[in-house]
Amino acid sequence: MKQKTISTKRIVVTALMAALTVAGSAIRVTLPIDIGGNTAFHLGNIMCALSGLLLGPWYGALAAGIGSMIYDFTNPLYIAESWITLLTKGAYGLVAGLVFLYASKLFKKQENAVWAAYVRAAIATTAGAVTYALLYLAKSYIKGIVVSGLTHDAAMLTLAAKLPATIFNGVVAIIFAPILIVAIRAALKKNHLEI
Repeated sequence: MKQKTISTKRIVVTALMAALTVAGSAIRVTLPIDIGGNTAFHLGNIMCALSGLLLGPWYGALAAGIGSMIYDFTNPLYIAESWITLLTKGAYGLVAGLVFLYASKLFKKQENAVWAAYVRAAIATTAGAVTYALLYLAKSYIKGIVVSGLTHDAAMLTLAAKLPATIFNGVVAIIFAPILIVAIRAALKKNHLEI
């Protein structure tokens, strides 16, 4: 039976991606919502997707989830929900990594083509963004009903107010994460530093 060992390089890159996720999450514009809570435009989703694309599903999930959770620790408003962030942002990295991994099998013949790498990354990032958006909006709805005591209609209005920022964050990730992963993988391959 073959045993897989965890390389020091993979651990370091996972920690680096978690740190970059914290930094990307900190670059934000927060907007209050009248009905309850707030919403934010930020760059953290790019790093969550990039974690899954670069590290694969499991380490990508760790980097995205832990980095986002650490960001939540920096704001007292988010600390109570940090464990939910660990799971939802972890799902972002996990899904992006899984789809990227399995999309590689579809593009096996064009493995070295830049366009094929970009398309695989775009498909994977879109899957991760949609997964996260659904989880985030479900969490916001449940929180509105259970914690804030909102009615169904008020909770739905809260979701409508959060939707533009959620879509913006997802689209920005879908645009930039594939470009970054193609460039990063090319640089790593050129310098014989594949992860």
